[in-house]
Amino acid sequence: MRILISLVSSSALIDLLSFSRRLHTKISPFSTLIHHKPSPAMAASEDSLRRALAEKQSSIESQGNTVRALKASNAEKATVDEAIEKLNALKLDKSVMEKQLQATVNGNGPDGSVNKEAFRQAVVNTLERRLFYIPSFKIYRGVAGLYDYGPPGCAVKSNVLSFWRQHFVLEENMLEVDCPCVTPEVVLKASGHVDKFTDLMVKDEKTGTCYRADHLLKDFCNEKIQKDLSISAEKAAELKHVLAILDDLSAEDLGAKIKEYGITAPDTKNPLSDPYPFNLMFQTSIGPSGLSPGYMRPETAQGIFVNFKDLYYYNGNKLPFAAAQIGQAFRNEISPRQGLLRVREFTLAEIEHFVDPECKSHPKYSEVADLEFLMFPRELQISAQSAKKIQLGEAVSKGIVNNETLGYFIGRVYLFLTRLGIDKDRLRFRQHLANEMAHYAADCWDAEIESSYGWIECVGIADRSAYDLHAHSEKSGVPLVAHEKFSEPKEVEKLVIAPVKKELGLAFKGNQKKVVEALEAMNEKEALDMKASLETKGEVEFYVCTLGENVTIKKNMVSISKEKKKEHQRTFTPSVIEPSFGIGRIIYCLYEHSFYMRPSKAGDEQLNVFRFPPLVAPIKCTVFPLVQNQQYEDVAKIISKSLTAAGISHKIDITGTSIGKRYARTDELGVPFAITVDSISSVTIRERDSKDQIRVDVEEAAPVVKSVTDGHKTWADVWANFPHHSSGSVED
Repeated sequence: MRILISLVSSSALIDLLSFSRRLHTKISPFSTLIHHKPSPAMAASEDSLRRALAEKQSSIESQGNTVRALKASNAEKATVDEAIEKLNALKLDKSVMEKQLQATVNGNGPDGSVNKEAFRQAVVNTLERRLFYIPSFKIYRGVAGLYDYGPPGCAVKSNVLSFWRQHFVLEENMLEVDCPCVTPEVVLKASGHVDKFTDLMVKDEKTGTCYRADHLLKDFCNEKIQKDLSISAEKAAELKHVLAILDDLSAEDLGAKIKEYGITAPDTKNPLSDPYPFNLMFQTSIGPSGLSPGYMRPETAQGIFVNFKDLYYYNGNKLPFAAAQIGQAFRNEISPRQGLLRVREFTLAEIEHFVDPECKSHPKYSEVADLEFLMFPRELQISAQSAKKIQLGEAVSKGIVNNETLGYFIGRVYLFLTRLGIDKDRLRFRQHLANEMAHYAADCWDAEIESSYGWIECVGIADRSAYDLHAHSEKSGVPLVAHEKFSEPKEVEKLVIAPVKKELGLAFKGNQKKVVEALEAMNEKEALDMKASLETKGEVEFYVCTLGENVTIKKNMVSISKEKKKEHQRTFTPSVIEPSFGIGRIIYCLYEHSFYMRPSKAGDEQLNVFRFPPLVAPIKCTVFPLVQNQQYEDVAKIISKSLTAAGISHKIDITGTSIGKRYARTDELGVPFAITVDSISSVTIRERDSKDQIRVDVEEAAPVVKSVTDGHKTWADVWANFPHHSSGSVED
């Protein structure tokens, strides 16, 4: 039975086939279909269309009044007919304008033929039917935000992670670690997750069902903009402004907007509560007593930070160096949606590159400086422009990207994603706006991939300065620092903070140690500000984070001064450059970028294909005897052994199904090559996307496939060096 797309309405299927045929071309039309932020030209077009539509509606109402007046006055039939004809023409014009406006706001082509929802449904149906992934605990109706990877999905994920290790860990000589998923509360208290790792939530006041507040507001705005063609240009601009500042809205502002727009619970239309923070971490207890609270880690990074001292020693006490970790992370999402894009358990691959804050150059920066790709600096975002191609070296030299090391990792992420199979025309690097960045961050960029859902953040690349190591040093009392030895001693002016422990003990008793540690952990600005206040006022309020409260420090409790000393080394807290990869999101976007449909040979059906690069394909090769024949089957088994010995994942199919149907089945799994045994001395090798075939001797089959799947040769290379084979009537 041939492979058909299922569960798509006939009208949607027509749209989908049109989309798929366009998507299979060398040009990537999808990049022009869905825009996170419209270009000025597109925004102007939408604005002018909305204004023209409002004017047209006014003309229709006026002409309708004219028709009614003529009829009431018993005007001549010809005059009435002429007025009605004019009214119908205005309505027809309005209908055309509505279609144009709908196409503009949805990002569709000018003919409105593209249906991204149908395309997404086709991809998801194929992925679930072929067991790339399925909802977890399906026989018990599943749990939102949890998914199981099936055999081909596991293989794709394994190949992506294997390439990640090769591209980053091996090529950059990183130190890989593997830390527990269960994390003590004290660690996540120091990192800020216990207090700040929250989303704003609202509840259905009658049923208690919870929703993420910003998602409700976002959905409302998008729905009005995309589907309510009657709203004015001014109202559309207002809604777009709300979307632009959504991440910056406080709980009060978010609640006010929800009330202003009359947003209710999506399922019941009941009123909603005011937004309030909900911590996204899964809480647990460590040990049977319940006295040691912990959490399932929301990221893998903290395990690297707390091990910095040992990793620095392992690396010979030298900077820079990077540590990497691949592992599961957990976030108790309020309302998971969008399949693999927003889930409650997921795989992260994170890198923490430790560097001297006074020298953020990179020795291999020149290797990526000439790369040119879509970048979206904050200046372009603020001025409502689109991302544009910028040379990475230019972005660093102009200060758009903060430093060489950050720029180097942006370039390496670009190479990683495009080699996986992500379309470079649907990949951009967006700089965080000032209101998105933490106060301590020097610069942050997201690698965003365009999908049917819009632009999806898949990799974050941030210069986090020294915040994380400072926070854990202060909380643990263990200095997480690095050292630079001087060739000759240097005379430096040193800040000296000398707590008077006797006075502090009298004042704070059992809390003396915590106050002393907090005083000694002050940076230079904090210490000098305290010194000035003590000299003028005699006392100062001082916040001790380990106590969670302010205490009063008096002049006799601490001595703060600057002294000149000779030092043989400089001690400092390293800065951290952090690339963080959401593996599930990358894989889902790869699925969409790789999916297309093509007609069968007879032209009566559309067949699904995933054009995975050999690097990530779940199965590299299939082996088919052309017909059921013992000699052919024996040859197929010999080739299978050769492929196994070469480390090539493959599948052998000796069923009696027609060769065309077997090709179609494996194309739908994204298998790049198929070896067909049609003689005992030679075989054909078929390439999935071109459907071209070459003929090779039996003993050459495995080496040829290996040379291409390992990247040593391209299909064009082998096509040029081996006899070509015509598929005749067996193809498809």
